[in-house]
Amino acid sequence: MPVYKAPLRDMKFLLNEVFDYPGHYQRLASGANASPDIVDAILTECGRFCEEVLSPLYQSGDEQGCTLTDGEVTTPDGYKAAYQQYAEGGWQGLSAPEEFGGQGLPASMGLLKQEMMGTANWSFSMYPGLSLGAMNTIFLHGSDDQKHTYLTPLTEGRWAGTMCLTEPQCGTDLGQVKTKAEPQADGSYKLTGTKIFISSGDHDLTENIVHIVLARLPDAPKGTRGISLFIVPKFMPADGANGSGVGARNGVSCGSLEKKMGIKASATCVINFDGATGFLIGPENEGLNCMFTFMNTARIGTAIQGVGPAELSYQWALDYARERRSMRALSGKKEPDQVADALIHHGDVRRMLLTQKAIAEGGRAMLYYAARLADHMVEGHSEGDLEKAERYDDKLGFLTPILKGFLTEMGCEAANLGMQVFGGHGYIREHGMEQIVRDTRIATLYEGTTGIQALDLLGRKVLLMTQGGAVREFTLKVANFARKQLTDKRLRPFAVELLKLTAQWNLLTVRVMLAARKDRDVVSAAAYDFLMYSGYVTMAYMWLRQSAVAVDKLSNGGEESEAFYQAKLATAEFYYERLLPRAQSHATSMLSPTASLMQLEDEHMAFTG
Repeated sequence: MPVYKAPLRDMKFLLNEVFDYPGHYQRLASGANASPDIVDAILTECGRFCEEVLSPLYQSGDEQGCTLTDGEVTTPDGYKAAYQQYAEGGWQGLSAPEEFGGQGLPASMGLLKQEMMGTANWSFSMYPGLSLGAMNTIFLHGSDDQKHTYLTPLTEGRWAGTMCLTEPQCGTDLGQVKTKAEPQADGSYKLTGTKIFISSGDHDLTENIVHIVLARLPDAPKGTRGISLFIVPKFMPADGANGSGVGARNGVSCGSLEKKMGIKASATCVINFDGATGFLIGPENEGLNCMFTFMNTARIGTAIQGVGPAELSYQWALDYARERRSMRALSGKKEPDQVADALIHHGDVRRMLLTQKAIAEGGRAMLYYAARLADHMVEGHSEGDLEKAERYDDKLGFLTPILKGFLTEMGCEAANLGMQVFGGHGYIREHGMEQIVRDTRIATLYEGTTGIQALDLLGRKVLLMTQGGAVREFTLKVANFARKQLTDKRLRPFAVELLKLTAQWNLLTVRVMLAARKDRDVVSAAAYDFLMYSGYVTMAYMWLRQSAVAVDKLSNGGEESEAFYQAKLATAEFYYERLLPRAQSHATSMLSPTASLMQLEDEHMAFTG
């Protein structure tokens, strides 16, 4: 059975040497307890939990899946015991406020935990992951009574949470939400409606599940302006306060489990609300604003499902390529004592492996870069400093569609490459490679498809909200860093290329903006290519940052071995020479006229019968 190993060396390289997380945490009020030794201990223990507890359940959970019997969902064997260990270890409250039983550590610590859990077993990680969204929403928008009732059991992991948005008639277009909320004399509401695709919508891991639900009040305005947000527990809290236990069953039920391509151990439910008792959270008709407060951090979380599969598939493919023998290398025998050379000696296999490595390590750097911004944004909210929170939310908002859209697309590519390294064995279930492909495919779809992320990036963040200012601000930072590397001969080729790309990125933005004034379809037609171009350039920036540190440490010494730093430089060179050129094809495509997309009449799309 394949084994997952937590990439602690690469994680610590990024944290300690590339992004100076020790210094970053010292500047955060929530970072007082995040000393280097504490962070190291947390990473080590979380890695052990993921390797020894979660990873062994990855394939068995896929084989067994979840079951629905008499309205109750049962998770695969071993999940409940693993979750109990997770809750008892205090992992759910790692970044939660201490007043509700959490450890009060920076938000980025939760992301580091989530990366390892998601790589070892994405299906399992979704159960506690969905709870975090509910916790954040209640913490920021809930009343004092709601916080005291729900946050402690959620933080302790005794209760779980969900986010209920999608309905049969609407996904991304939430203006079509039909679920109704009728006011009651006691201040509560009765909710009626159906939600679909609800991850962790029902399960047997916790004693209660707290649903955060979008619904409409009577006479609410049409569209997104008329949506409110509600807390709807599966079981009513005992005594109504303090999260001391559960009382009567609420009018919430699981109607069915979705039959899915992958992540089969994660319960994706149809949830029916039949006059269920709910409680308004936040102002009336401002449910979307409340729901999406932490959407940027949620999208970072989904971007992990791009990095995680790349890492996992790479680990397993690398082991296989070292052991499996086939033919002789074109440059001559590499292992003359063996019947054939190992796969890793063949150029095309190395192409696939290095692509996976570049995606995993480059993507991880992108995540950790964004996580620093998330720490500042969350702290701004916690301190009541809305100006700070909004400033960092804007910075994060520009990056999150790139992270979510680009990294999940690249994660799918990496997973498919890993399967390809195995050849026919990759298609056989016992090796686990086809499962990674199936599990990863959903990542480009939920939390907004790649196309939606692209429209959010180009249409909203770049053109509508900032008139290109978001690109100018980010590329200025990138260019300033690149200029500083021009004096080193090993870094100069990377820096020169990156400077060219930052200039081109701004030029492309202006050209798309001008073209869109004459043809509004330009935005939609160019959005995907703009996002992918942005992703390749952003990852190039991350590889230059890693390379600059590697060069410095090779001269002055660092925490890692010389071989480690040399490997970083070699991977960066591969990325710049073999993957980054793809950006130019996206640049060409985004500037192509829309006619090739829009001129064919609908009725002429197919001629059948």
